[in-house]
Amino acid sequence: MHRSIYDRTRWQVRDLASGPLRIVLDIEVRRVQCLQCGTVKRERLALLADNPFYTQRFAYYVGRRCRSATIKDIAEELRLDWDAVKELDKQYMRAQLKRAGTPGPKAIGIDEISIRKGHTYRIVVSDLIRRRPIWFGGQDRSEASMDEFYQFLGEKKAKKIRLAVMDMWKAFRTSTRHHAPQAAILFDKVHVLRRLGKALDTIRPRIASRNFVTGCLTSNVTETVTLEVLDPNLWLIFSPAQSDAGGGRSSFDLTMAVTLLVSS
Repeated sequence: MHRSIYDRTRWQVRDLASGPLRIVLDIEVRRVQCLQCGTVKRERLALLADNPFYTQRFAYYVGRRCRSATIKDIAEELRLDWDAVKELDKQYMRAQLKRAGTPGPKAIGIDEISIRKGHTYRIVVSDLIRRRPIWFGGQDRSEASMDEFYQFLGEKKAKKIRLAVMDMWKAFRTSTRHHAPQAAILFDKVHVLRRLGKALDTIRPRIASRNFVTGCLTSNVTETVTLEVLDPNLWLIFSPAQSDAGGGRSSFDLTMAVTLLVSS
């Protein structure tokens, strides 16, 4: 090693507290110069975090605390800057991911999260069996960003996925069918009902205040479906067999609504 000491400086490094006492280490940090190329670099100390003004064990302590409290609360408690707590938490999470290794999920949940205003999204993938997130990334919620997850997972482990739960976003569905064609795709119930509600809103103006004769799903018997008007723009669908004896309102017949949607 053709290097020599270039200079020395003393740093104040925050360490774990001892009871109510805050511990700060006073250490000497040296910079060395390569005698061949002249490059000057600071020596790397294993006890320091990525932010060199904190020890690594202090960074992991902050990360563990952030699992059960907000960054703002931890910053106020430890008298740290919000950005400093965020960076220490990120170092802790990177260490946990490295320790866990590449996951091999059998059932995954796919969703997007907004990270700032202006429709800026990132994709979050969770292991539904182990109940923990396993991937966060992409540049948006496009198919190319979703492909990055399967590239991270690897072809062998992607073929082991049996179930993928997601909303009805086409990019997620297309990428999953390409990289994990054996996986069953299950749509989130909330999004399915939302689409169904929009479809009902579309056909309401055309069929309001009229009776329909439709074929039963399980037989060739036709049945008259009556529309009970509750509001100029809203109504519920009832079949005569479901109506109460006193003429009261029965529950919404979702199956009949789907029949109308399919036939419309």
